Amino acid sequence: MVLVNDNSKALAIGDPLPPFSLPATDGMMADSSMIKDPILVIVFTCNHCPYAQAYEDRLIDLAEHFDEEGVQFVLINSNDAENFPEDSFEMMKELHDELGFPFPYCFDESQEVAKAYGALCTPHCFVFDVDRVLRYKGRIDDNWENPNKVKEHNLRDAVSALVEGDEPPIAEANAIGCSIKWK
Repeated sequence: MVLVNDNSKALAIGDPLPPFSLPATDGMMADSSMIKDPILVIVFTCNHCPYAQAYEDRLIDLAEHFDEEGVQFVLINSNDAENFPEDSFEMMKELHDELGFPFPYCFDESQEVAKAYGALCTPHCFVFDVDRVLRYKGRIDDNWENPNKVKEHNLRDAVSALVEGDEPPIAEANAIGCSIKWK
């Protein structure tokens, strides 16, 4: 496991959404051009990383909390499934069903989407407004190990601000997690 504590250099705040069309674990295709919700949250994650696992319930809670607010969450796994079989599409389907994900969980087998976003680790978040302009990138919060000790709810605060029509209080906070497993 390689720990990353950094942020994307590929996308800057104010850049447009890199489009994607990826297979999702629910049997559908997740296509960025088809998502009509005003706010789009993209989270690069995976099955095997302990950081990603620690945030699964928090992401579900956030998606459910913001469901009526016009916010769509999409999770993307870009890891090399050949060398990390626990991140295979079949294992992703099992996790999706086991946890009851209320959002698409997509497989970026080519890793092109992760490269376009500059995703560095799992989890790594990118939040886009109604014009599909990047407004926040980075971590979910400041304490992956203990949700009861979180002091900075970076992702939640950014989404809340956008829902209210305001600027996110912090536009960037270094993502922390396991590195993307490149081919």
